[in-house]
This record gives sequence, C-alpha cells and structure tokens, in this order.
Amino acid sequence: MSIINGRRAIDLSSKTRSVRLEDIGAQLEVRRHPGARRLTLRVSRTRRAVIVTLPLQCDLDEAGSFLNRHIDWVRARLDSLPNHVPFEDAAAMPLRGIPHTIVFSGNTRSRSIAIDQRVSRPSIVVPGEQHLAANRLTRWLFEEAKRDLIASVERHSRPLSLQPKRIAVRDQTSRWGSCSTTGALSFSWRLVLAPSFVLDYVAAHEVAHLIEMNHGPRFWALVKKICPDFETAKQWLQVLGPDLHRYGPAHGRGH
Repeated sequence: MSIINGRRAIDLSSKTRSVRLEDIGAQLEVRRHPGARRLTLRVSRTRRAVIVTLPLQCDLDEAGSFLNRHIDWVRARLDSLPNHVPFEDAAAMPLRGIPHTIVFSGNTRSRSIAIDQRVSRPSIVVPGEQHLAANRLTRWLFEEAKRDLIASVERHSRPLSLQPKRIAVRDQTSRWGSCSTTGALSFSWRLVLAPSFVLDYVAAHEVAHLIEMNHGPRFWALVKKICPDFETAKQWLQVLGPDLHRYGPAHGRGH
C-alpha cells in the first residue's frame, strides 16, 4: 500500500502496521478489527497518532486510498492539537498542578534532582550530562508519581481493610488508572503533573474497584464515601486531562 503524504508516498507492506508520517508529524497505525464493518479514521489526541481501522477482509491498498481521501481532515485535526512540550532546558511544565521550569544544570557532581523554590516560578533542577537529562527527569517523575500514588492508595484502602496486590506506574495513554481482577492497580505517571486532588481521586477510584469491578451506583457511592469531592477532580480530568499528554521526552514517550 502506498500512502501519499504531501511530497512522497509511504509504502506499507502487509506485515507493517505502523509508520511515521513525517510531513504531518504523526504516527500512522493501521488496525484490523473483526468487528469492524467499514473503514474508520481517527486522530488520537493523547498520542498524536492517526489510526485507521479496517475490517478483516479489507486490503491495505483500500486503507491507503481511504486515508488519502481524508488527508486534509487529518491535517486539520492534527493542527488543532496542543503542541508537544519536550523535556528540555528552560521548558515549562506542571508538577502537582504548579507551573515549574526545567533546568538542565549540567552539574556532574550531583546525581539528585531537586526543586528550587527560590525564584518566582519553581525550577526542577536536573543534574548530569545534558543528553541524559530528559530520560533522568522522566524516571524521576515516574518515581514521584508512584510515591504519591502509594500514599494515596494506602490512605483510601486502609479504612476499608483492603490491600492491593501491587501498584504499578506506566506510560499509559488510554486511561488514568486501572484495576485488574487480581487486585493489581496501574496508573499513568502523568497524574503527578496534575493537582494533587486529581491524583487522589484516581487512586480512590481504583481502590473502589477492589470492591466493585464496575461503574454502577454502588461503585460511585463508594467513591463518594472515600473521596467526597470526586466530581471536581473527575471534571478536571475530562476538561484538562488530555493536556497532560503534551509533556514528555523529545521522542514523545519513554521511561
């Protein structure tokens, strides 16, 4: 399949499912779905990806033609997305809902990331070699998120005499948290960028799933019991949550 992308065509073999559309700055994903009755096209706001879903019997050439017919719509959707904010020196990013400036100090004598609050906007000071700083900052944010989430989960689960099997922090884009049938909780590291009450709500939400593996009335009653102001946090995530996916290493994702 040849996908015409501005100045050139990109070939997708039958074994290829993902390519980079450099001219429009997005990843293209082609998915076959047994339940799909027609070709569909969408743009993921969280991953800046163009996703074409096709029925099992549809060939890749047809998917390429479908994308080409809608390429102007794809460009318009991508242009409407907020710009990616890479982890680099002097970039601005939120931490627990508070604006911070990233500082790659280049100090090789120190190994610990620190928060400098002596200036009007706090700084996240990342030491070490410049080319390693973004990944070092990413790992630190994972650790900070896990620390906050462990504390919040424990605070909500203890009164209910609950104990999750484990708590994991990942770079997940489709949901903020999840609870497995075995009692393992998983969360997005980007929750540490949001105000603390938002992270706390997501922790309470997943703790409630340890009892109610659904979103029925009893589930929401339990969420309200352990997190009375959850509606405010829920609305914050619906309106502002997608914006948190703007931030990350220059290559878009990583840990």
